Amino acid sequence: MGLLNRMGTVVKAKMNKLVDKMEDPRETLDYSYKKQLELLQDVKRGVAEVTTSKKRLELQKAKLNLNIDKLTGQARDAVKAGREDLARLALERKNGLISQVQSLDQQIDDLNKEQEKLQATERRLSAKVESFRTKKETIKAQYSAAEAQVKITESVTGISEEMADVGMAVQRAEEKTEDMKARSAALDELLEAGTLEDFTGGEDDIEKELAKISATSNIESELESLKEEAGK
Repeated sequence: MGLLNRMGTVVKAKMNKLVDKMEDPRETLDYSYKKQLELLQDVKRGVAEVTTSKKRLELQKAKLNLNIDKLTGQARDAVKAGREDLARLALERKNGLISQVQSLDQQIDDLNKEQEKLQATERRLSAKVESFRTKKETIKAQYSAAEAQVKITESVTGISEEMADVGMAVQRAEEKTEDMKARSAALDELLEAGTLEDFTGGEDDIEKELAKISATSNIESELESLKEEAGK
């Protein structure tokens, strides 16, 4: 049982975390507002139903009062006609209708009280719903603003990371360039010192010596020519 309880706790914790990630407070607020509106509509329907019932009883009462007036007239006419039996019958029916009217009065009074209670409830609930709507919109606006700020911050952070990567790439390129320059300069120095042979098509040692001999011969020949000109 201990292991099962722990597993149940872990599953609940995971589910709660998942729900927290999926839940959008704005949707939750809108849903709560919708439910409050539905409740308010139920109260309004209750007020309408009570009012309709009360009006129906009032119409029934008015109809009974008309019949009571009619029976009162019939009893009076019966007395004038010397028909006391008919007058008594009319009065008996009148008393029965009066009892019904009294019962209706009690029911109408009860419905009046119920109507007043429902109307008071409707007013209080309407005020609460309106207050909630205002607060809901304020919270939604604040949440949207905070969400936008988070997205901007995340974007800026991503740009900063990318710029840092670019900076590191530039630094690596500069380091490699300097390294290549240093290697090139070192090779040039070694070639000049004769440590390395140049195999790129330059003159070899024999060609250099032959060139020196040819240059010396030319110099000697030109010198002799100059001496002859001076002697003449």
